[in-house]
Amino acid sequence: MTATASAEHIQLLETMTGAMVQPVEPFAGSDRLRADGRPKPELRAELRTIANVRNAATCFMALVMPVAVVAAVIGLNAWWAVAVAVPVMATLQLRMYIIHHEAAHRLLFSNRRLNDVIGINVMGWLPLGTGSHTYRRIHTAHHRDEFGPNEPDFLLYSFYPIVRSSFARKLRRDASGVSAWRIIKPRLQDLVVSGRRTMGLRLLVMQAAMFVAFAGAGAPWLYLWLWVVPYMTWYQVINRLRSVAEHGGLTRSDDRRETTHIVAPSLLARLLIAPLNVGYHLPHHVDSGVPFRNLPRLQHILIEDGYVQDHIVWPSYLALWQAATSPTD
Repeated sequence: MTATASAEHIQLLETMTGAMVQPVEPFAGSDRLRADGRPKPELRAELRTIANVRNAATCFMALVMPVAVVAAVIGLNAWWAVAVAVPVMATLQLRMYIIHHEAAHRLLFSNRRLNDVIGINVMGWLPLGTGSHTYRRIHTAHHRDEFGPNEPDFLLYSFYPIVRSSFARKLRRDASGVSAWRIIKPRLQDLVVSGRRTMGLRLLVMQAAMFVAFAGAGAPWLYLWLWVVPYMTWYQVINRLRSVAEHGGLTRSDDRRETTHIVAPSLLARLLIAPLNVGYHLPHHVDSGVPFRNLPRLQHILIEDGYVQDHIVWPSYLALWQAATSPTD
């Protein structure tokens, strides 16, 4: 924790957070880990190695896979193919955002300029983003002090567990485009605000380019169905589900085991909800300088050395979501 919390914020923490925190035994450290779970220097140097060539291949595939999906839909020329492709495209957009997240931590490429051009500008721009450094600045506040006074997603993680009817309403808002519109609307409003017009223009320019690309493929109408609709609907649903599984119901603490969930993700979850190791979220918060490829290894070490005890490991995302909701008050 870095910022001093006001009495008002402390009250918010007491009334809105912490209901899913599980008691943990103090950790004194190990041969490989500090008392706060962070790797000691030798291990840290190993874990912080950036796989530049493999990451380049990951970025290439992130750009190729949506093209392949569009080509398949055009080739099949059937509405059922469009329906199947919508959640697939949303997951592929999620992969782009996860790469964007990796670049925000400066972990995508060792070369800073390449890291930012590919990860921030390209991957953060294509799926209805602005390709700017705004996310990096906001996300830094999240890592510096989860649930702190400057936490950008405080409300997203608060009040859990909640009743299932309330959770269902949130998911309906996500699936119907309401949540996405709340994100996009300010960018469009920026177009008429002096000094903020650039952000709105960036959004429009890239999406105009995307429309031209779909038109060039002979199917301009697929821009709506295979690019806008996936982001406006299914992407928002899986983003909420994943976010709840990351920090829902936890609280502000110097102990990352009280701020961040740990889940044993299944293969299906890693494909659809948490690709590119984004589901290994506790190790990511223990040491945010570890690239995504090395997070599974760090999680294994955290468990093996006793920082993570068995009772705080959720066996699946479904188990966590069930615990985060209840049939009634």
